[in-house]
Amino acid sequence: MTTLMKPGALLRQRLAQEIVVAPGAYDGLSARLVAAAGFSAVYASGGAIARAAGYPDIGLLSFTEVMDRVEKIVDAGGLPVVADADTGFGGSANVERTVRIMERAGVAAFHIEDQSFPKRCGHLDDKTLVDVEEMCRKVHIARQTLADADTLVIARTDAIAVEGFDAAIARAERYVKAGADMIFVEAPETLAQIRAIAERLPGLKLINMFHGGKTPLVPLPDLAAMGYRLAIIPSDLQRAAIHAMQATLAAIRQSGDSRELADRLTSFKEREEIVQTRRYLALDAQSAPESALR
Repeated sequence: MTTLMKPGALLRQRLAQEIVVAPGAYDGLSARLVAAAGFSAVYASGGAIARAAGYPDIGLLSFTEVMDRVEKIVDAGGLPVVADADTGFGGSANVERTVRIMERAGVAAFHIEDQSFPKRCGHLDDKTLVDVEEMCRKVHIARQTLADADTLVIARTDAIAVEGFDAAIARAERYVKAGADMIFVEAPETLAQIRAIAERLPGLKLINMFHGGKTPLVPLPDLAAMGYRLAIIPSDLQRAAIHAMQATLAAIRQSGDSRELADRLTSFKEREEIVQTRRYLALDAQSAPESALR
């Protein structure tokens, strides 16, 4: 972090100032690009992390595999990180361990969801949910486990597609009472539902905004006016990268190199600047302090 404030406190400060947009990163490089573009937070997208490993977002990666990427996103971006903690990676005991390790990694916030394991991407069909009491217990344990009270516990419900809109609101209300700092009602399908979530639920609210999903895109000023404080954009960076890689591979397959796409490729120099090669090499040139030489 570029401040002495802890990640959770810094994110809370920014949420109080404006609606925060957190593009989805899936590795250290994408996190660096989010920071360089001037955003004030980054989302460690569980779906994008899974797809970066070559798998769909259906709960196939282990907690260790996910945390390996989350740690790199925290270290590389220098921004408050909102992390996708899936279902807590198991039962109540798993939630406690997940929270401790997420906090040690330096995340500012994390969300856990009420899907049963194995979970699915929030915009896929045929999801199933745990009962309300189990999810409330997970939220309570997450809040009680925190070493830093400013770290945000975000409770996500996928109930709209399973039990209906009113049931999703009722679940979200219970999760707030259980200790959630922020509510994430996944995959509302109309502008009316987006408005109703904001009007009917107290406290901080997160919304998932990405092109091509079940949720209609709403301009940021309108979301802010409704009362949303955090907008995550989970997969757009990865989708753009996939398209760019496909185009580059097609050019290489056609001609043996990528020169026809030269104007679309990051230069060697710019690439090295992004990953801070000069700064790391300079560490080898530093002299030890005199006290250490005595």
